[in-house]
Amino acid sequence: MNRIEVGKAVPQFKLSATNEQEITLDSLRGKPVVLYFYPKDDTPGCTTEGCGFRDHHSAFKKLGAVVLGVSRDSLASHEKFKAKYQFPFHLLSDGDEKLCKLFDVIKEKNMYGKKVLGVVRSTFLIDQHGILRREWRKVKVDGHVEEVLEAVKAL
Repeated sequence: MNRIEVGKAVPQFKLSATNEQEITLDSLRGKPVVLYFYPKDDTPGCTTEGCGFRDHHSAFKKLGAVVLGVSRDSLASHEKFKAKYQFPFHLLSDGDEKLCKLFDVIKEKNMYGKKVLGVVRSTFLIDQHGILRREWRKVKVDGHVEEVLEAVKAL
């Protein structure tokens, strides 16, 4: 499967999500979608990012946008993470890395001197027609959620 590109349609996907949901891109048609990929549940940067989306969730919702977090963690881990920080949006489990590979967010990282493959913090904005409009790669958490919100407003 080819990597997605800004200005092109995002291929259909289906993933299991928190609250025993199954999320498909088709089910989100008609709404802007903020898809943010993060490395690991309940780690400092990922928690800060998730809380940022939580704290701005009402603004995204007013614009009709759906926020979804994605990592390779299990649904059980996602449920704990979501409950602990009261995230009002779903977390999607991509254990087989299909969505991560489609969005090309798995890269070689250096962890304590060892090279490992891990998720690079990245966010994608898909418009109401399923077209990728923006991408943010190698995201720095500070100010990121606000920047994404401004991009949703500009759609």
